[in-house]
Amino acid sequence: MLEIISSPENWASLLTLTVLEIVLGVDNLIFLSILASRLPIEKRKKGRRLGLGAALITRLGLLASVAWIVTLNKPVFTVADLAISWRDVILFVGGMFLIAKSTLEIHHSVEGEE
Repeated sequence: MLEIISSPENWASLLTLTVLEIVLGVDNLIFLSILASRLPIEKRKKGRRLGLGAALITRLGLLASVAWIVTLNKPVFTVADLAISWRDVILFVGGMFLIAKSTLEIHHSVEGEE
């Protein structure tokens, strides 16, 4: 237990995750403020609370799914002496999706509409 607390890598991970959560939380607040400003005045408070509640539930669900994905480390198949688990497959497919999506977005912003 003591080695978990004294490990600099764990502290760096905690700091990184904390900064990411703060940035994403501020982003959620700005987005919800913009959306709530479009509501009638009497519904804005309820809209903000529902939005923050939905954001919290979604964030907890995503955190639980990431925690579950991390446990999928049992090898499913082997390719050229490399054991591949479901975690590896999910992370690879997710990474390829992000690369493809960002490439398409950059291409769209540079080239414009056809």
